[in-house]
Amino acid sequence: MDGVYDLFMRGRELLGHGDYQAAIVPLTRARNLAPEKTSIREALGRALFHAQRYEHAAAEFGAVAAVAPTDDYALFCLGRAMQQLGRHREACKPLALACSLRPERADYRLYRDRARRAARLPGSPA
Repeated sequence: MDGVYDLFMRGRELLGHGDYQAAIVPLTRARNLAPEKTSIREALGRALFHAQRYEHAAAEFGAVAAVAPTDDYALFCLGRAMQQLGRHREACKPLALACSLRPERADYRLYRDRARRAARLPGSPA
């Protein structure tokens, strides 16, 4: 049986090569062995997102954000997954938090504003 580190590294390698479906397998095994490791859950979330499995991706990024509420990348990815699911109102909060943590990130602001427009929230840019 592979160790957690070996599974994680194999998953990251596959992720880096754009083989998202294949990356999900070792990363899921690694997550199951070490569910407290946010680095594993983030990598799994990325693989799931790119494989268009947005509900599962949101769960992984949500788990990371729950443990590390100042992880701007996890919040951003959680918001993006929510957007892909058409849940724009739910996407607004994590995207706004990501923007407040990293105000210099134009991409964060772009997706936050898109979520606000799609959710038709008051005070959102036209």
